[in-house]
Amino acid sequence: MEWLTVLPPLIAIIVVIWKKEVIMALLMAVFSSELLLAFQNTEHIGFGVVFHAFIGFIERVITVFSSPGNTRLLIFSVLIGTLLAYVRNSGGVSALVERLVNKGIAKSKRQVGTVTFITGLLIFIESNLSVLTAGILSRGLFDKFKMSRARLAFMIDSTSAPVCILVLLNGWGAYVLGLLSNYDLGQSSMSVLWGTIPFNFYAIIVLLLVLYTVVTDKVHGPMKQAEKELNKLCDDPAQQEELVKPTKARFMLIPLGTMIFGMFFFMYWTGNGDITQGSGGTSVLYATVLACVVAYFLLYFSKRYTHQELVDVGFNGMSELLPLVTIVLFSLTLGASLKELGTGIFIAGVVGDYLPLVFVVPMLFLAGAVISFSTGTSWGTFAILIPIGAPLIQELGLPPSLVIAAILGGGVFGDHCSPISDTTCVSAIASGCNLLEHVKTQLPYSLFAGALTLVAYTIASFIMVGV
Repeated sequence: MEWLTVLPPLIAIIVVIWKKEVIMALLMAVFSSELLLAFQNTEHIGFGVVFHAFIGFIERVITVFSSPGNTRLLIFSVLIGTLLAYVRNSGGVSALVERLVNKGIAKSKRQVGTVTFITGLLIFIESNLSVLTAGILSRGLFDKFKMSRARLAFMIDSTSAPVCILVLLNGWGAYVLGLLSNYDLGQSSMSVLWGTIPFNFYAIIVLLLVLYTVVTDKVHGPMKQAEKELNKLCDDPAQQEELVKPTKARFMLIPLGTMIFGMFFFMYWTGNGDITQGSGGTSVLYATVLACVVAYFLLYFSKRYTHQELVDVGFNGMSELLPLVTIVLFSLTLGASLKELGTGIFIAGVVGDYLPLVFVVPMLFLAGAVISFSTGTSWGTFAILIPIGAPLIQELGLPPSLVIAAILGGGVFGDHCSPISDTTCVSAIASGCNLLEHVKTQLPYSLFAGALTLVAYTIASFIMVGV
């Protein structure tokens, strides 16, 4: 009956496709997962199982908040609404757009795309920070040049995690290094980790796709249709941004700079002097709170708003993001429920059985994609698959860096495709794009990159492992 563990994520996918409603899909997926757990853990049948599943559902939502990391993510997601509202209503976005256009830095779609892409590349310290910075900076520019928010969401989402997993001088690298440190792989964990960079084909390919979009100014598939229906894709906040008259660019730049430099400081502080050991989730929350405070005082001392007006603006910003924050909450709930159900372990076990040696690496990539897609977490996928991949390296003599790179790439690939991924939700928040629109328009690009990556790992396995 272990195959039933894949039923909840399948239900989520079917309902999303059928009803175009993410929250309903997540609710049904979580309840079905809790129903399976109740069936396993209780001797009752019929209504008794349903009752226990109902109680389990409520308790599972509550336990999400028992994790400090989850609570920080949810608070951060709410506060981003306040920060965006302050920046938007200040007129700073409009002023920065006007300045960049007048100075010739962003006078075409290609230049706007370049600014967005480079911003995402440079902020490799934390994926959510990369997404937020590039998204907040570029929203007004994309509106100015009639580029869809779906394109912006794709660009920032497909730059953040790939660059973090390639550069590795961040929490991502420290996390994977910690997972690898428990195994003797014939060389140091650091050597294995750095060796993954040239083999992380998915991250490289998807960055090249973003660069292709920037250079050619061409989009394909559903995103092409999104460009034609530009006005329908933008949330209300985006429409409001266009109505705010330009004031001073500092109203945007100072809070944004505070968030970026605050992130570096708090990563250094939480890492006790080692920025690579810092807590990304803690740091991005602290940096966001600090940026909100700075933005508040900038507007208050400008005499344009009273204290009460700023409180109202802040809460209105929060309310605009409540639907997406709810999605993040239920995504975390589903991930926790599926972890207890054993969905990820079952998928990994199926992939690991009875495979020819040359297909182990490609199938680990696919397993990572399926687990990450189903659970909405790339880091959770790493935690499941590295303990499976490391013994395969030891027992079968597989190239360590190639195996680990496939696991990392698969986790990022599935995360990009998943509508329940927190990074996907944050990308939608930062860009002001509808979540389902973001998933639908990014999916063809992710699948194309994933298919090329699968071919690349197959070829690499034949060369490095042999038949």
